[in-house]
Amino acid sequence: MQIIKVPLEEPPVVVNAGVSVHGLNTLAESFRLPDLWQLHLYSYEGELEVGGTVHEIRPGHVSLIPADAEVHYRYRGRSEHLYLHARLADGGEAHPVPVMQDAGAAAPVLDAMLRLAIASADRMPARASAEAWAVLWRLTQLRPAAGGGRPAVAAALSYIEGRLPKPITVPEVAAAVGLSHNHLTRLFRAEIGTTVVAHVRRRRLERAAHLLRESTLSIPAVAASVGIPDLQAVNKACRAEFGRSPRALRSPRA
Repeated sequence: MQIIKVPLEEPPVVVNAGVSVHGLNTLAESFRLPDLWQLHLYSYEGELEVGGTVHEIRPGHVSLIPADAEVHYRYRGRSEHLYLHARLADGGEAHPVPVMQDAGAAAPVLDAMLRLAIASADRMPARASAEAWAVLWRLTQLRPAAGGGRPAVAAALSYIEGRLPKPITVPEVAAAVGLSHNHLTRLFRAEIGTTVVAHVRRRRLERAAHLLRESTLSIPAVAASVGIPDLQAVNKACRAEFGRSPRALRSPRA
């Protein structure tokens, strides 16, 4: 797998973004962007060669190419993709990202975010920069695996985060990402190192601890806001996870 280092300490400057169609007049193209990074989300099949490494292109694949890299595309007919050309700041911590990844279940989310960046690029450059930055950070979390397991786990994590205050069951999460209960359980343990139920409990308690330390919400209100049913349950859970009661976790200013 071809890995690049991506500087993400500052938001990118989006220079151009849009929908591009290739493969109509020629089935091969070679070019480079001397000063700009290229991000593509594909809806076709073909090949991309970067630095001598050939990558298969499939619908739902996403590529990130550094500035000044020579690229060679080979198409199989009409080929449409979303693209974003941006200038990334140098310096700070750089994050490893594969040149080509299968976005899997995250592809629709990336598609929506890129389309927002495209719509904003002309009139609202700050909004386009924010959307592009979020997309780049998401790319650091896409880790391809055989059979698409890891993208499914990433989708499960996203599903859980959006529903923490509500009751969550493992069959519900599995259905949302298109897996069986047992398959999700195996993939989740392999990728996250714990069970779905334990992960939900930990994330709820991490949110609760944040609110206890940083807000003046009452302890029952904190419990309700993160999906813990009552004061006794949050007290027991905090002691088990943090070794302290909810009251002891509170910031002095709260």
